[in-house]
Amino acid sequence: MNIQFKKGVLNLCVLVLLDKQDRYGYELVQKISDQISISEGSVYPLLRRLTKEGYFTTYLQESSEGPPRKYYKLTDAGREYLHEQLNEWRSFTEGVNKLIEEGVRND
Repeated sequence: MNIQFKKGVLNLCVLVLLDKQDRYGYELVQKISDQISISEGSVYPLLRRLTKEGYFTTYLQESSEGPPRKYYKLTDAGREYLHEQLNEWRSFTEGVNKLIEEGVRND
């Protein structure tokens, strides 16, 4: 898949996954990787940036499989940002899909 496509939707994927439940970084990577081929290194800078911007808070939780894990939790501002992003995504994909349909019909 085109790397530019992935970059654009990674933000949204992380927000959507954190809307349902708190998750740790590697868990997010695994969940996204189940659907989209991504590198682990692409998620952590995004998590740091969105945390710095106030969309997530973090906390440590003990793990039975090693050191404590850093969990990310969506803030109210993050939830608002998610809804804005979802609206933009829907509008964007709707427009792209219409253009694709027009192009396919004209072939």
